[in-house]
Amino acid sequence: ILEHRFPNESPERFSDMAAELVSINCDVLMGGAVSSSYLKEATSTIPIVFTNVPDPIGLKLVDSLAHPGGNVTGLSNFGRDLIGKRLQFLKEIVPKMSRVALLVNPDQQTTRIYIQETPPVAAELGLTIQVFEARSLKELDLAFEAMTAAGIQGVINSSGGSMFQWRSIIAKLAMVHHLPFCAFSRETFQDGALLSYGADQIAMCHHSALYVDKILKGAKASELPVEQPTSVEFLINLKTAKALGLTVPPALLTNANEVIE
Repeated sequence: ILEHRFPNESPERFSDMAAELVSINCDVLMGGAVSSSYLKEATSTIPIVFTNVPDPIGLKLVDSLAHPGGNVTGLSNFGRDLIGKRLQFLKEIVPKMSRVALLVNPDQQTTRIYIQETPPVAAELGLTIQVFEARSLKELDLAFEAMTAAGIQGVINSSGGSMFQWRSIIAKLAMVHHLPFCAFSRETFQDGALLSYGADQIAMCHHSALYVDKILKGAKASELPVEQPTSVEFLINLKTAKALGLTVPPALLTNANEVIE
């Protein structure tokens, strides 16, 4: 039996619903990038399986990836190389690009690792990163207006939570402001992003069920290593490229898992 709760990105609802699931004594708890921290705060005994968490060590969900150590384990969707590839592909399509926006929601704990790791990776490619914050849809509009005013030439964003919920609006705002946008998954790419490079999130969700199965059969969360991305998708939208007046190099098209004509 699967007991499902949807907090709708509200911190209070996350806390209340995590406590509720603990109170009904579920055998295993499952959470995404944002909810897993609330589940961890709610119980230190019920096993927790997370998925699509960018920084499980930094969020204090586990002691280490190889040896989680507590009642939490699961799958991470973050890798420094993933950010590097997103920026690299953007620059290959926009060779003169030098200033890139990192769009984040500062209220989400998962934002921290993106703000820490993106600038040094960008510097290796000769790019400068400027962080733009959005806690709401209204602030999202203002963030894109600020990007235009700052002379930004491309956009990437942090994963999870509100960024996933706003995926369609972000893609449309990027087009309105004539900004090439690289998404972080197939789901955040489908509404008109120029490209996407990231873990197959559907496959990760499916795989998280195997962790639950192992725990229900007696395995301890503390002894199940955290799995990092193994299946990565590279997607390109040529319709968006044409609308932006960009030419995608043939080598990128050859390497892409899927190209939308």
